[in-house]
Order: sequence, then structure tokens, then C-alpha cells
Amino acid sequence: MPESWVNSGVDLHLELTGGGKRAALITALRDAVRTGRLAPGTRLPPYRALAADLGLARNTVAGAYAELVAEGWLTAVQGSGTRVASRAEPLPPARTPKKAPVPAPRHNLRQGRPDPTSFPRTEWLAAARRALNVAPHDAFGPGDPRGRPELRAALAGYLARARGVRTSPERIVVCSGFAHALRLLFPAVLPGPLAVEAYGLPFHRSIFDAAGVETIPLALDEKGARVGELAVPAVLLTPAHQFPTGGPLHHDRRAAVLDHVRATGGVLVEDDYDGEFRYDRKPVGAVQGLDPEHVVYVGSVSKSLSPALRLGWLVLPEALVDAVLAAKGEREAWAGVVDQLTLAEFLKAGAYDRHIRRMRQRYRRRRDLLVDALAERAPHVVPTGIAAGLHAVLRLPPGTEQSAVKAAAWQGLALDGLAAFRHPASTMSTMDGLVVGYATPPEHAYPAALDALCRALPPV
Repeated sequence: MPESWVNSGVDLHLELTGGGKRAALITALRDAVRTGRLAPGTRLPPYRALAADLGLARNTVAGAYAELVAEGWLTAVQGSGTRVASRAEPLPPARTPKKAPVPAPRHNLRQGRPDPTSFPRTEWLAAARRALNVAPHDAFGPGDPRGRPELRAALAGYLARARGVRTSPERIVVCSGFAHALRLLFPAVLPGPLAVEAYGLPFHRSIFDAAGVETIPLALDEKGARVGELAVPAVLLTPAHQFPTGGPLHHDRRAAVLDHVRATGGVLVEDDYDGEFRYDRKPVGAVQGLDPEHVVYVGSVSKSLSPALRLGWLVLPEALVDAVLAAKGEREAWAGVVDQLTLAEFLKAGAYDRHIRRMRQRYRRRRDLLVDALAERAPHVVPTGIAAGLHAVLRLPPGTEQSAVKAAAWQGLALDGLAAFRHPASTMSTMDGLVVGYATPPEHAYPAALDALCRALPPV
């Protein structure tokens, strides 16, 4: 059977314009080599196959190949086919004016990032293999916008056991992380306005701003958000570990915020961003367990496993499930099925629990090293919010935060000051401090990062 383009095994896109067919083909091939689209050593399709694809005579393609071989653009070796010559280098890209180089930080203590070297590759791969071996065929077709049933069932069991969440798989909607959850909820399901903590992630506020949702800041104190000041039905809180200042929401205020949303017909959106990581205190269960019909519980694996997985979940009151599914819409926004199946198996096999316990020990050691370094080299700097989570706040004397952030940059250290997380409309007293993410660096780099941090801190 004659060789055809269909079974040649090589695709090559060429546009022939102007002149005779042979000349146009030669020009198109030269241009593809010059621009780097055909790299040195690339094997070209057989001339019969290319002729069939372009609608040319075989002799026309054969002649073009021969001419380019003679010019040195191509090489032809018996048994090896026709290839781009090794010295047919593409033209260098056009030069653009260089900006002054910005040195990359040598150390990273930014919050919200787990150590990427700690991802459990072996266990994750084993879970993926097991999950794929038993996955039904329909898992790879059009699916349920709620997410795979295997993952929703596994999450319902895990969240009930580990976080005190009360739900069923039918009330869980899988999403691509916390930001995706916010975009599903606001403004289609919860139009706002929305009460938020006076200190929080500016990225989340930008999502609300883009959605046209007004946010009203709630002041914070040692008991968490001052929920007695709530003036709107909907509120977003981080009850297990306030971000970024640290500490759980006091039990009296947990009861008070639930009384408020019940009385107003509102909703509490509970961000449980790092609830599994606790060191010096008993577990703080989810507020959702106290009133599943007035709390939207949102979680993800961004802090526990990796933000690269893009897997999160909403645990919803029954009345909001259909509205969230309608907002989710087309399948292109759904999380990948293979990762969903793998996480379900990872949870079911107990690998997630083992990973959390292992990382809890590692992060506690890092927390302790931070506390010890401060006690030895900067005893006037007090770390707070250290009983749980992946970061600490170093409280600084008033007026010293910006100079400390600049000093850290001079030390090649990336971190943020508390001011970066303050709601622009907040009227509570300003707090000076540094937000130190002790989970971020790899193990070997952590001591040097701590050394740079201590050098950057203001003196007594």
C-alpha cells in the first residue's frame, strides 16, 4: 500500500504563498527552519506523504528537498530520512531593551505555601494507579458537576472524622480551590454585601471587587473577629486559625455569628485553609458542624498537599446546592477527573492522614526553630499565632514594619508585612508586624532563611 499522510507519523504545517509551487515550498521550509519552528535534527515527512497532504506532485516535493539538501538546510541519509541540518540554526530573537535586573530573593518566607519538596510523590502515584485500575469507564465521559462521587464520599467521611463537618456527598461540590469557590458563590449565589475580617488576603478582596461585591471589614482582637459588629447577613471568616493574625475564633463568638446568620437568613462562609495543622492546642472543629444549614464550609488541598493540584470543595446548605451547580456551568471549569479519583483513593487508603501527621511534625519543628532563633537573637520580637498553621506573625514596635520589610529585601529574604493584608476600609488600630511562612523553604534552606530574618529585624 502506498505511504499516506495519515500513517506517516509526522505532522508538518506549511502555508505555500506566491510564485511557483516548488519555489513556494522551498521558501516555506526555509522560513520554518529560520524561525526555529523546525529545529535542527527534526525529521521531515516522506516526500510522498507531504505531496499528498499539500496537493503537490511527488517530483515537486522531491525536487524541493533535493535543493535544500544541496544548500545545506537539510540532510538526507539512506535509512534515516530527510532531516533539518544540525547547523541550520534559527535567527536569534529580536533584542529588546533590558530593564535593570531585579535580584531574585535567595530565601522565601512568604505565607501560604507548603514546602514543594514534601509532596508525597510515591504515595500519590500509588493511589493514582489503584484509582485508575478500578475507575468505571463512565469516569472518563461527561460527569457530574458536583464532582466524582468517589471523591465526594471520601471527603464526607474524612471531614466528619477530622474536622467535625456534618454533611452528605450530595451536599459537596468539588471545585478548583478556594478562589474558584468564591467565584462560584459571589455574586450569583450570594450577592453581598459581605462582612470580612479586617486582615485577610488581598487576592480574595480583589475577587469580590471584580464581582461588584461590597466587603465590610470586621475589627479583630484576641478573641478573633468582633462579630457583634455584624451589620449584614453574609460573613466570611477563618474561624479555626484567623488569617493572618492567628488564633481561633472564641466559642462565644462562634455562637454569636451563628445566631446572627440564623436571625437574618444569612450565611457564614467558613474558610478552613489550614485547619489540620495544630501543634500546641486541641483540635478546633469546624463551625459548620454546629449549623450545616447556615454555613458554607470551604476547604482545599493547597496547604496540605500542593496548590498545583487545584482541588477544593464546598460543603453547602441544601438550599444552595442547585444555585452553586448552576453557577459552575460548563465542564471546562471542573477539576480534572484523574486528580479527583486519586485524592479519593488517597483519603480512603489513609495516606492523607499519614501525610498530615508527617507534615505536622515537620512544620512544628520549623515553628520551634523559629521561636528558638527569636529567643536567642531577637528576644524583643514576639511571635504570635504559633499554636497552629503554617505561618507566624512577628509583632514589631509601632512604625518599624516598613523598614523591617526593606531590611529583609536587602538580606535577600521574601516576606510580607501585616500592612499588606489590611482591608483598606478598616478603622481598627494599625498593627506592625511581619508574616513569616515557615512552611515554604525546603529543609536545607530553612536555617539560612532564619538567619536572614534575624538580621533583618529591628534592634531593641
